[in-house]
Amino acid sequence: MYSQGSESLIRQARDIEESELQKFYSRLIKVLKVKEHGHETVDSLQRLHLILSANKYSRQLPAELQKKVSSLLSSPVEQLQVLSSAVLRESSLGLEYNQKNFSPLNSHAAALLLSQVDSRTDLSSYCTQLLRNLENRQSEGLSLTHTLPILNSVITHSPDCLTEDHVTFLSKKFVDWLRYASITQGGGASSGGFFTGPRSRQPPPITELDGTVSGDFFTVLCVGQGFTEDQWMNVYSFSMLRHWLLTYHSVSNGNSTVDTVSRLQHSLSHSFSNDDRSEVDGSVVSMVSATSSSSRLLPPKERLREKAFQYCQRLIEQCDRKAHKKTDTDLQKACLVEAVCVLDCVCSEDTSLVYRTFPYIKALFGRLSSDLSFARVLLPVAQFYLNHGEVAAVDCDVVWKLVFGRFPAELFNDNFLAHELLRFLRLNLDSLKFRVPQYTHFFPNLLKMLAWNSPALVDEFVDLMPSLVTAGTAVELLHTLLDLPCLSATLVLQLRAASLPIAEAGARGLVPLEAFRNPSFRGLFLFLLRTEAGTGDTIDRLSTLHELLAEAADWPRVVRCAQIVPVMLHVFFNAVIKVADEQLLAHLILVILERSSLLLNIPSYSKEIHRVFSCHLLNLCKLHPSLVVDQSHELLEFAGTTTNVYNKEEIYTHVVWVLGEYLSVSCDSRCSVNLITSCFEALEAVLFEITSSTPPSGGSCPAPRVITTLMSAMAKLASRSHDLIPRVSLFLSKLRTVTRGGSVAWCADEEDLVSIVTRGEELWSLLKTPGVAQSVLTPPSYITEPRWHRDTNMAMPLRLRLLTHLTHSQ
Repeated sequence: MYSQGSESLIRQARDIEESELQKFYSRLIKVLKVKEHGHETVDSLQRLHLILSANKYSRQLPAELQKKVSSLLSSPVEQLQVLSSAVLRESSLGLEYNQKNFSPLNSHAAALLLSQVDSRTDLSSYCTQLLRNLENRQSEGLSLTHTLPILNSVITHSPDCLTEDHVTFLSKKFVDWLRYASITQGGGASSGGFFTGPRSRQPPPITELDGTVSGDFFTVLCVGQGFTEDQWMNVYSFSMLRHWLLTYHSVSNGNSTVDTVSRLQHSLSHSFSNDDRSEVDGSVVSMVSATSSSSRLLPPKERLREKAFQYCQRLIEQCDRKAHKKTDTDLQKACLVEAVCVLDCVCSEDTSLVYRTFPYIKALFGRLSSDLSFARVLLPVAQFYLNHGEVAAVDCDVVWKLVFGRFPAELFNDNFLAHELLRFLRLNLDSLKFRVPQYTHFFPNLLKMLAWNSPALVDEFVDLMPSLVTAGTAVELLHTLLDLPCLSATLVLQLRAASLPIAEAGARGLVPLEAFRNPSFRGLFLFLLRTEAGTGDTIDRLSTLHELLAEAADWPRVVRCAQIVPVMLHVFFNAVIKVADEQLLAHLILVILERSSLLLNIPSYSKEIHRVFSCHLLNLCKLHPSLVVDQSHELLEFAGTTTNVYNKEEIYTHVVWVLGEYLSVSCDSRCSVNLITSCFEALEAVLFEITSSTPPSGGSCPAPRVITTLMSAMAKLASRSHDLIPRVSLFLSKLRTVTRGGSVAWCADEEDLVSIVTRGEELWSLLKTPGVAQSVLTPPSYITEPRWHRDTNMAMPLRLRLLTHLTHSQ
C-alpha cells in the first residue's frame, strides 16, 4: 500500500490535462538544452517518469524531447543515465541502435535497447551489434565493460539467440581476456572496483593479496590501484565463465576416440614453452599454469576449456596466500567456490581433465576440511567428488562424513549453509541414491536444520523427505519427526549451555537447561543429538524427557517447529506406502497407537498429530485390510480404553471405524467368530460406560460422532455374527427409552442427542432383517467399487460405446 502522499502524487499524475502536459514537455525541452544539468533536470525527469508510469497506456513523447532524453544515456552523470533509461522504457516510441547516439554504449542504454526487443530475430541482431563493440579498442572511445553483463542477461533468457559464429567468437575473446590481460596496474584510480590505492605516476606491476609482486598472469584476486580495460574484462569474464560453459559447452561435441586420446595426451604433456600471445605480452608463466604450445591449435571451445582450467588453478594457488584484509579473505572464499564450480564444468565436458584436477581438489579439501568457516567452499568440492570421484577411483567417505556429519551437527544454526546444503541434496538426489546410499542414515543430523529453522526450510524438506524414507529408516524416522519439537528445544539448550553460566537452581526458564547439564539425563539429550540412525527407534524414558522440556513448550522456535511436523508426517506416510511391506506397515500402526499419548505438551500439537494419524491409519487399512486382523489385539486394547474417548477423539473414532469395517471374513479369512465377538464386547463395554455415566470431572461429554461410530461398528459386527444381534438391539431399544425422558448427562446438545437416537433407530430397523443388514452395512466390493463399464455381460458398455460413436461421428 502506498502512503497518503504517494497516492496523491500518483492521482495528480494520472489526472494531468493534455494541455498542461504539452506545456511541461516544452519546459523540459528548454531545460535539457542547457549544457550543464542540475537539480532542476533531475526533478523534471523524475516527474516525467511518474507521469508516464502512472498511466495504464504508454504515452508517446515528442520527437525533440525523445532525442534530448536519449542523449542523456551517454551523460557522465549516472543518475541522469538511470532516469533517462527509465523514462524511455515507459515511452511508446522505440529506439534503434546507433553508435553515434549511444557512444559509449553504457549498461543503462544497452539494457534499454534490450527491453525493446520484440522478436528473437531482433534479439540476435542486437547481440551482433553488441559483439561488434568487442572488436573496438578503448582508444576509440568505446567502453566494453557493459557488454558481458548484458550478454549474460540475454543468454539467461534466450540462449539460442547466439549463432555458432557468435559462440566461437566469444570463446576466443574469453581466452584472451582470461589469460592475456595486462599485468601492470591501471594508470588512474580504480572507479568502484575491488581494490583502491594511492595514485602513482608509473603504473607498478600488480600484486597478490599478501602484498608480494605477482609473477603470473592477471586474475580477479590480483591487487592494483586501478584496473585497465582488459583487466576489468578479465574480472567480468570469470564472473560469466561458468554460465557460459553450462550454456554452450555442456552438450557433447561428439569427438571420436582418436580425438579423446589426443586430448588425453595433451593433458598429460609437460611442455612448458609459452604460446605466441604470452610471449607478446611478456608475462611470466608459472609451472602450474604453463601449457603446451599445441594448445593454440585446439578448437576455440577446447582452448577456452584449457584456459579456464589454468585460471582456476591459479586462483586456488592465490587462495593459499594470507590476505591482509578480512574483505579479501571473503573474496578468496567466493573465488574458491566459483573456481571449483568451473573446474567441475570443464571436467564434465572433458573427462581427461579429471586426472589433472583431482590432485588440486584433494589438496584443497585436505587444507580446508578442518576449518568449518570454509564450509561454503567445501560444498562445491563435495559436488566435484560426487560427479567425478568414481572416474578418478577415489574414496569419498571422508567427504560425506564431513558434509552430512559435521556440517549439520555443528553448523545447524547457519541458515545460509542450511539452504546451500539442502539445495545440494535436492539437485543431486538421483546421484546420491546411486553413489552415496548411506546418506539416508544421516537423517537425524539433517533434521537438526529443520528443527532450528522450521518455517524457512519446509519446501526443501518436503522435496527431500521421500528420499529419506526407506524400509530400514521408516520407523526411526517417524519417531524422530514426532520428537522434532524436542530436538528444537535441545538445540536451543545446547547453545545456551555453551554460552550461559550455571545459574541458581529453580530460576525461571532454566529448568530444562539444568536437566541438559545433569549427567543422569545426558543420555536422553545425546540420543536426540545423534548424527546417524541405527542406535534405536526412540527413547525409553520419553515421558520423562517431555516433563523435563515442559517449560520449552512455549518457546517460539519450538512452537514453530511443532507447526510443521504435521506437514512432514503427511509427506512421510505418502512416501512410506511405496516402500514398505505389510510387516513394516503393521509396525507403523503400533507406533501410531503408542505415540498418540507420548507427545510434547504443546497447545493444539497433539490434536493436529492425531488428525494426521487418523487420516493415514485409514489409508493404511484401506490399502491392506489384513492389517486389522494382524494388529487386532493392539487395536482392541486401544478401542477398549474408555479414556481414549475423551482425550483422543479423532484417532479413537477412526480406530473403531476400521475395526467395524475391516474385521470381516471378506477382508481376511483369518477373521474368526471369536475375534468378532471379543471386538464386539470391547466396544459394547465402552459404549455402555460412556452412555450410563457422567463425564469425568473437568472433562467434556463424548463427541456424538464417537457414539454413532461405536453403534455402527457394533451393528456391522453383529450383522456378521447373528448371535450378537439381540445384544445390539437391546442396547438400541434402551437408548431410545432413556432419551425419551429428556436430556441425558452424556450429551449436552439436544440436536446431537436427536441425531444419535435417529441413527440408533435406523440400525435397529436394519438388524430386524439380518440379511439386509449385512448387505447394507457391509456391502460387497462389486457394489462399492462398480466396474459396469468393463462388464461385457451388461448393457452399460453397449450404451457407452453407442454414445461415444454418436458424439465422435462426423
